[in-house]
Order: sequence, then C-alpha cells, then structure tokens
Amino acid sequence: MAKPFDSFSDDQRSFVSEQPIFFVATSAPESHINLSPKGMDSLRILGPRQLIWLNVTGSGNETAAHLQQDARMTIMWCSFGARPLILRAYGTARCLHKTDADWPMVAALLPDLPGARQFFDMSVDLVQTSCGFAVPFMDAARERPVLRDWAIQKGASGLASYWDERNRTSIDGLPTGIDANLRTSE
Repeated sequence: MAKPFDSFSDDQRSFVSEQPIFFVATSAPESHINLSPKGMDSLRILGPRQLIWLNVTGSGNETAAHLQQDARMTIMWCSFGARPLILRAYGTARCLHKTDADWPMVAALLPDLPGARQFFDMSVDLVQTSCGFAVPFMDAARERPVLRDWAIQKGASGLASYWDERNRTSIDGLPTGIDANLRTSE
C-alpha cells in the first residue's frame, strides 16, 4: 500500500502542517541509529523537495553528529486522528549554526523558540505514503512547556555551558559541530 512520490504534493504539505509531532532518523557508520520525536512549531516545508526544522536544545545532539559522517535523513509523520496515513521524507540534510550566513533567513521562517541550537536543511529525494491503518487514535492535548521553560531559565550563557558540557559529542563519541555556536556565545 506504500506509494512513492518524487516531491511533496499540496495535500501532503497540508497533512504535515496538521501534525503535532514528527520523527527524525539518522545514523553514521558504526554508530547507534538515532530516532527522535520532535514537536513544537519547528518544521516548515519550503518547496516540493525541501524542508527545514529547528533543533532545540535537548539531552543529546545525535543528528548533528551523524550528518557530519553521513548526510542521510528520514523524517516521518503519522496521523493519530481520523485520516489513517503515514508519510516519510527521505533525503540528505545539512546542519546550520548561528555562525552560518543563512541562519537569519532560515530563522525568520519559524518562531523564535528558546534553546534554538541548529537548523537542518533537508533536500528530499523521495516522499512515501503508507496506510497507517494500525496507528492508534490518540489526542494531542497540548504542548509540554517543560523544554521551553528549561531553556528560558538557562538563558544564553546557561545554554552555551550546557552545549559545551553535554552536546559536543554524540553517544558514540562523534563530534557534533556545536563549537560553531559556542564561538557566538563568547
């Protein structure tokens, strides 16, 4: 029942904008595969084959580390509501830090979320739908405020310290590139 597409359709873009959560998967050679849920208003489809998402500060920084080794990324959305659908986007991505020239342009496309760490700019080469018939019905009551509140409380210098202490390497010891953001915090 899976159907491949070479780009996002208008209907698929609409579906994505309605989902309160998406999942990101990356890996590097000889590393653990990372699969992370993402929420907040942190993703935009910019065109038929391009999307961006904002990575806010969290416990790890696996995606950034993996992309330095292997640019492949998969993003998945699934409906927990009336429309049974799973949508995946496959492609390659690059990481943008605050020191990159295109950071201000990309940052203007999304809300200014506390703890903004990196953007990921993804070139999509395959969009695939599948049925989602086994995905349960669930309600998204509201966003959790915990991460937002934590980042606000930390402030810019606290976030920089956290990046320095906890986000320099992946769980496999791969560098994440967060040093670029630390240079802007000095």
